[in-house]
Amino acid sequence: MPDHKAQSDREAALYYHEFPKPGKLEIRATKPMTTGRDLSRAYSPGVAEACLEIEKNPADAARYTSKANLVAVISNGTAVLGLGNIGAQASKPVMEGKAVLFKKFAGIDCFDIEVNETDPEKLADLVARLEPTFGAVNLEDIKAPDCFLVEKLCKERMNIPVFHDDQHGTAIVASAAAYNALIVAKKKAEDIKVVALGAGAAGIACLKMLMTMGVRHENILMLDSKGVVHTQRNDLTPEKAEFAQATDKRTTLEAMEGADLFLGVSGPGLLTQEMVRQMADNPIIFALANPTPEIMPEEAREAAPNALIATGRSDYPNQVNNVLCFPFIFRGALDVGATEINDAMKLACVEAIARIARETTSAEVGVAYRGETLNFGPDYLIPKPFDPRLLPVIAHAVAKAAIDSGVATREIDLDAYKAQLEAQIFRSSMIMRPVFEAARASHRRVVFAEGEDERVLRAAQALIEESGDMPVLIGRPEVIDMRIERAGLKIRPGEDFELVNPESDARFRDYWKTYHGIMRRRGVTPDLAKAIIRTNTTAIAAVAVHRGDADAMICGTFGEYRWHLNYVTQVLANKNLRPQGAMSLMILDKGPLFVADTHIHIEPTPEQVAQTVRACARHVRRFGVEPKVALCSGSQFGNLDSRSGQVMRDALELLDQQEMDFEYEGEMQTDAALDPELRERLFPDGRLTGKANVLVYSNTDAAGATRNVLKAVADGLEVGPILMGMGNRAHIATPSITVRGLLNMAALARTEVSHYG
Repeated sequence: MPDHKAQSDREAALYYHEFPKPGKLEIRATKPMTTGRDLSRAYSPGVAEACLEIEKNPADAARYTSKANLVAVISNGTAVLGLGNIGAQASKPVMEGKAVLFKKFAGIDCFDIEVNETDPEKLADLVARLEPTFGAVNLEDIKAPDCFLVEKLCKERMNIPVFHDDQHGTAIVASAAAYNALIVAKKKAEDIKVVALGAGAAGIACLKMLMTMGVRHENILMLDSKGVVHTQRNDLTPEKAEFAQATDKRTTLEAMEGADLFLGVSGPGLLTQEMVRQMADNPIIFALANPTPEIMPEEAREAAPNALIATGRSDYPNQVNNVLCFPFIFRGALDVGATEINDAMKLACVEAIARIARETTSAEVGVAYRGETLNFGPDYLIPKPFDPRLLPVIAHAVAKAAIDSGVATREIDLDAYKAQLEAQIFRSSMIMRPVFEAARASHRRVVFAEGEDERVLRAAQALIEESGDMPVLIGRPEVIDMRIERAGLKIRPGEDFELVNPESDARFRDYWKTYHGIMRRRGVTPDLAKAIIRTNTTAIAAVAVHRGDADAMICGTFGEYRWHLNYVTQVLANKNLRPQGAMSLMILDKGPLFVADTHIHIEPTPEQVAQTVRACARHVRRFGVEPKVALCSGSQFGNLDSRSGQVMRDALELLDQQEMDFEYEGEMQTDAALDPELRERLFPDGRLTGKANVLVYSNTDAAGATRNVLKAVADGLEVGPILMGMGNRAHIATPSITVRGLLNMAALARTEVSHYG
């Protein structure tokens, strides 16, 4: 019978590579190229100025070209993973894929270069001649022992980092896993006995890295296809000879006796259960042959139930994957202008990867790997490839090691550098930093109305770790316990968060009486109040804030915004607190943009628009941004007598009657708000300077459409919506909110009332 799934997967993979355009890479211009003036600067004659500066000072290539962020991925296709010697051209999809990973995980640009050259000295000569183009070189899929010579010659001749990922990437990630496995097994590197099956580039590099960590040379037994590598053999390459031992052991079974760590980088099925049984207690088994390991994890565990197991496969725990290393070690090396990637930088990478796994898993990782238990231990020795902490933690550690070891050519502020790296992953981090700092200084309790939502649970754990504050979650205990267990979280009711059970909380009587007291003259009977407080978690959260059991509430992970707003307003609004608008912060590649009113006033009056503008200015300043407000309409400086135009003109007059301490202007269309040159042509000498950073619209349709277009088309990251005018006592999310969005919203809610209006 034909394997239809395999055929389907094959066709899908081929389709992926062919459409909508062949390949996985393209080149895009980073500068304007639309006018003759642009072209004269990009090429002749303007380009000569950059050339002359680099001629005078070659280091200026990092200032005027892309060299400092450009890596060459170079292969001759002689040892492609799982495919063997398929030749340079057939290896191109792999090299393109490697380049894509560089870009995806670390923002590094790449050219993939496939070379028809099998002579290692000639290949090294070719690579060395490419140095003026690149900031670093990643050698890939070159067979052993040629790869050792190619890398050695390139490193001798080139003054930029040269890194053979098949060797060092595998070694770094495997060593990080070993580092943590030793902690779990309660063993010391200097005491363990290691058996390595596979004497190629990866195996040798792994052993050298383990020795750097403290494993003793005399405690290592290497095996190749002919058996144990011992001193009596006369067929050893120099790389193998370095690990030859004076021993009478000749077979894998003999070598495995008493072994603490098995390192397999060889082939499928070469490790048997009998061999595993020869190992020491709590054995560490790294069966890294791919796609079929030396022994399947279930077979190894049957032979040694306490074994700590890693493979190269993504469908088992502890995948030793080079993507945990290479993008980030290159990122750190490039950013300090390192002349090489030395042992200190590799060891810093090992320690950083291992440290990430020992820390609590981030919220984003939990979402990406939903259903897996990601707590440090036997099944979680190394982080997952999509862990967003990898970039800031590893690149920072590598950059510091490069500086400390003297191979960096550029000095950087390491604290500012780490913040910059975090901003690349969590685009909200820079602009949210002042909010998080203010939140850390306060101890406001936040109640989450939808405590059973897994996103809320993950955000709650992140909040607890961030602040130490105890949030309040509303939900059924058995549901919350089940979802905490399923998500592999470490939080527990009573210890880490307060739980309000709507079905049986002891405060039920107090809560329904409070709600009835507020609503009794608005048609709410005692029985209705009881029913609402028994079933409506938004109402419960609002009453909790009203009574002082919490300082702020967050709701809205499901349902319609105005439904939640109704209960928030019922319970928490008064003569001093009233919803004044909802503002969304949209974080874009070109900077932050605030949009209002997205949810509150469907067709606002001029008074409501003016009120929204003032509220926006207060809130925008909380982010450390000076507000520049554009009153947006279909009308442009009085050219239309539409309703929206008239409302915005009247709102402008109201603002002019007051002494505002921020820039504002209107009414105008959105493009004029964001394009100062266009605005100056249409309305010279206006009071708004530069681009507007706050767009206030004349109805929620326009504001909501702008918000949604920025999210969907411009890949905007939303913070909010921020409910303005409620004294920071309530915020209403939308169903599309992410864990990171909830954490951002919680930081807003935790900020002292004096910071918000």
